[in-house]
Amino acid sequence: MITLASDFGSPYPAAMRGVICRRSGARLVDVTHDLPRGAVRESAFWLRETLPTFPPATHLAVVDPGVGTDRGVLVGRANGHAFVGPDNGLLVPAARRIADDDGVDWFHADPGDPASSTFHGRDVFAPLAATVHDVVRSRGIGALDAHERLSPADPTTVDLPEATVEAGDASGEVLAVDDFGNVVTNVPGTFLDGRETVTVNGDRVPVVETFASVAPGDPLVTVGSHGYVECDVNRGRGDERFGLGAGDAVRIA
Repeated sequence: MITLASDFGSPYPAAMRGVICRRSGARLVDVTHDLPRGAVRESAFWLRETLPTFPPATHLAVVDPGVGTDRGVLVGRANGHAFVGPDNGLLVPAARRIADDDGVDWFHADPGDPASSTFHGRDVFAPLAATVHDVVRSRGIGALDAHERLSPADPTTVDLPEATVEAGDASGEVLAVDDFGNVVTNVPGTFLDGRETVTVNGDRVPVVETFASVAPGDPLVTVGSHGYVECDVNRGRGDERFGLGAGDAVRIA
């Protein structure tokens, strides 16, 4: 399969799908086209949490504020998976997690002469993903080494920061906010072990296991499905209640 993810919304992903369908018989699976607009690091977090759930596939992802510039076109390979997207760090965390301890092989691809300087998702990345998929399917993933359009690359990286935890005090930041308004921090969930309440930037909040443990509209802190501390509201928006957004500093004590 080829998975597709972007910040394009609609209808632009349809053009990418059309290009791939004209070039390949791959099964297409849309991961999301509602990644945070132009937010490479936040999008990289969501891809890191999502793409490893798939069996081996070619993963096409485009969040590309540098479209039309000289930023590279990247292809990666790890643990039977292939990755296609802009060389801005978007796919690096996901590839590293999929690779586990085996490492990732990265390549730069010749972008050719795209018809547009503003829609490389359609003109560069979609046809490249179709090519990569078909090479892998017909000749194996090792065949990417010898493909004439690819050369070894040292990719741009995006590092998702780790929190500092010392003596019952955690200093971190917000990695992402989901569509429910849940605030995903980088503080490990184990920080909450044995605690009934914590302060979030000085605001005392109960620590619970489920949203329904507090009344509708009340704030809470819990361990989210990603294993990190989340600042949430039962049937409400944690980002609004706590005044936090992606990249903001957070101190939990």
